[in-house]
Parts: sequence; C-alpha cells; structure tokens
Amino acid sequence: MKKYFLFDLDGTLTDPKMGITTCVQYALHSLGIEEPDLDKLEPFIGPPLKESFMEFYGMEEERALEAVEKYRERFRDKGLYENEIYPGMASMLKMLSEKGFRLAVASSKPTVFVEKILEHFQIRPYFKVVVGSELDGSRTDKDQVVAEALRQLFGHKPILYNEVYMIGDRRFDVEGARAMNVESVGVAYGYGGMEELRQAHADYIVESVEELEDFLLRELCEVRPKGFMGSIGPLLFPFLLFLMIRQAASYGALWLAVKIEPAVPPGLWQWLYYRETATGELGYMGNLGAIMSALSFGVAGVALLPTARPVLREARKRMALSHLRRERPRNYLIALLVSCCAVLGLNLLFDLTGVIDNSAAYQAVAQGQLSAALAVGLFCYGVISPLAEELVFRGIVYNELRRNYRLPLAMLISALLFGLYHMNPVQGVYGFIMGLLLSYLYEYFGSFLWPVLVHMLANCLAYILSNTGISDTLIHSWAAAAVCTVVTIVGIRLLDFDKRKLKGPVVE
Repeated sequence: MKKYFLFDLDGTLTDPKMGITTCVQYALHSLGIEEPDLDKLEPFIGPPLKESFMEFYGMEEERALEAVEKYRERFRDKGLYENEIYPGMASMLKMLSEKGFRLAVASSKPTVFVEKILEHFQIRPYFKVVVGSELDGSRTDKDQVVAEALRQLFGHKPILYNEVYMIGDRRFDVEGARAMNVESVGVAYGYGGMEELRQAHADYIVESVEELEDFLLRELCEVRPKGFMGSIGPLLFPFLLFLMIRQAASYGALWLAVKIEPAVPPGLWQWLYYRETATGELGYMGNLGAIMSALSFGVAGVALLPTARPVLREARKRMALSHLRRERPRNYLIALLVSCCAVLGLNLLFDLTGVIDNSAAYQAVAQGQLSAALAVGLFCYGVISPLAEELVFRGIVYNELRRNYRLPLAMLISALLFGLYHMNPVQGVYGFIMGLLLSYLYEYFGSFLWPVLVHMLANCLAYILSNTGISDTLIHSWAAAAVCTVVTIVGIRLLDFDKRKLKGPVVE
C-alpha cells in the first residue's frame, strides 16, 4: 500500500501559466529578446529555469543565470501570485491528509517560493515536507529534489521506496521518480500532456484531479478485513452453488437425452447413441456426452450471472484505476506466446514424465472428452466450459479474494481452489498452475476478457494436442518442453519488467 505521496507544484497542484510565462517574457525583454506569444513560453513550466533558457533560447550559462535573476525579479513580487489552484485540489489534499497519508511537495522551483505559494492557497498545513531548489542554483535536478524530499519525509528511518508515489505533469517528474526507484503518477491535465508522459513511461497516468483522487484513495480499498466467514462466505457460496447447479443440470440433460431418444432420426441417432450388443442397453456417444456437459456448464453459468455482474463491475472499476496508461502492443503478443508455451510445455512435461499414463482418474476423464468429434469437443470443452468456469473462479472467487487479501494470497488461494475443483491429481496440478497464470493476466491487463480468452485457448490447444496426435511429432521431446518452459518464464519476466514495478529496500 502506498502511504507517501510526493507532489510536484507547477502543473500538478496549481496552474502557474500566467505567472511563469509573463516572468519569462519579462526576463527575455530585459535581455533584448521580444516574445509576445505567452503560449510559446509554456515549456518553461516545470523544468529548471536555467536549463530552459539555455535549451530554448541557446543562451550560454552566464547569460542564462542573468535571465533567471531577471525572472525572479518580477516573480517574487508579482508573478508568484499570478497562479491558480486546480479545482478540487484543496479538498483532495485535505481528505488525503485526514485519512493518514503523508504528503510532501517536491518541486524544481526555489523552496522559498514554493512555501509562499502553498501558504497563499492555504494548503501548506497538509504537507509534512516541502522541498524545492535553492536560490544559489543548487538542487535543481528533479532526482535531487525527490531524494531530499524522501530523506526529510523518512528522517532516520529506512526509506520505504515501494510505498511512495511521485506525482507530476512533466517527464522530469517521471525521470526523477525512476532515478530514486519510486513509482510515478503522471497528471495529463498539466503541461506535459498525455504524449509526453507516455514517452517518459510514467507508471500511471490520470487525466483529471477527480481521477487522481480516485486513484490515490483506491489504496484504502485494496484490503477490507471482514473476518474469516465475512471474507470466505461471498466466494464459497457461489462456488458451491455452481457445483450443485451443474450436477442438477447434468441429471436434467441425461433425463432429456433419454426422453428424446425415440424421436431422434437414424442418421443423427448413430452420432449420439449406441446400444450394447449383449444387453441392449442404451449408451451415449462422446458427442452427446460433450453436449450434455456443455448444457450443465451453460445452465450453471447463466444461474450465476446475477451474482457475478456486480462483482465484475466493481473489479473493472478498481482495475481501471491501475491501468490508466495504455498497454504496449507487444505485451499482448508476449502474453499470448506465454499462454501457448505454458499450455504446450505443461502437457509435454506431464506426458514425458509418465504422469498422464499412471493416472487412471485422468485417463477416464480424457477418454470421455476425446471420444467426441473434434469440432464438438472444441466447442463444448474449449468454449462453453471455460466461459462458465471463468465466471466462477476469476469473476467471483478471485475478485472476492482480491477485495479482502493481498494480491499474491488472492492469486494463490483462487488457483488452489481451481486445482482442487478438477478432482484428480494431473488436472489439479495443471489447473493450479493455469489458475496462477489466468489471475496474473487478469490483474496485468485489467480485463476479464483476458482470462476467458486464454482459458479457451488453453483448452482448445490441449484438446487439439490430445485429439490429433500432434504431440507424437517432433515437438514431443524434452527439448521442446524445455524451450516452452524458458519462453514462459522469460515472457513473464519481460511483462513484469515493462510494468516497472520498481522496489526499494523494505523494512517491516
């Protein structure tokens, strides 16, 4: 949980355009440079002044320092107050402070000016620490400002880097945060804009003060202790209900199959039924078994929709606040590659180690499923059953766990339940590992569509491998299993690296 928020000043807490641009205009005029268009001077908002004069007007350092002095000549008396606090900012800071978050200001503006601006807008009491640059030109780089803010905020205690957000509107804020190993929140309502923040690889981006407030306050909603029964009940009841409805629907489908059998046309009858030669008893082909299974899953899934919808809506809202930054297209491809390699690798490892051959329970399940026609099996076992299972295990079970427990524990418990649900050791281990992957992808992309599609992909791929004999080709080898394992691990590491979940040393 994040407890410490470092705020930039210009373009984040306040809109300083008029004061900064008119003071830059004044400084340029004093040096014989006329710039009538204040909009062209917006790039001066945020970065250190000396570097901006050197970059935008090609000044030597000595002349840039002279321009800075002229800027301050007007700013300290007039430009300082040509400023506006963003609507809703004061109430947000008050709420954050009252809820126990520790707030600080980390600005490239001289500290003396920062203090006066905060006092002017009556928001100084909300900040434990205020750090800016020095009037002598030192500590102007954002990483130095952030470092000093952290030092003052934590004092003699170890700095908990993973509990800090740096919040700002320019790439300098993002770069300063990254240099100090803390996560950044870019505010697109400031002067850097969405594109600059994306190119700087801000960890998160919000587009309004209201969105920033929701994003920061979500930290309070991540864990809601309710006691054992209060947290287990909302997920245990739907899970048991799913099992009972599925069982009841299976009996109903079996009853229906018996009732309609006399009316089934001969050509279709042979595709669905058979009779024992010796006893004359009615039997069911794999196609009918697959259809009855799909019906039971479908009925159970539909029955749980009213329960799942509000849970999914709440989860979507929670996850949207953590996925405001657009995902890189390559990550979708990496996730698909990881999913395919995980499925293929697990199937190869189970087969090569002989686990599958030695499991009578698994063989019985596989024989029943694989006796259906390929198209029927793919639709029933590769589309219908994954959709219903995801509605229960990621849609309800995982999300209810996520409301009450930390992310790793929620992933672990939901994966364990998913493994136990399969009722045999082979599918249990496979289900546990896939359960971890599915909840990981759900959390990573923030969309319920991901676990649903990947579950369907996994079932279809496994069904094709077992049904078509592809597993007996060149890919059926320890080398192929090793490659799949390596690709899966490397792919997940790449996804993690791209999220830039940087962690500093944590002391509990």
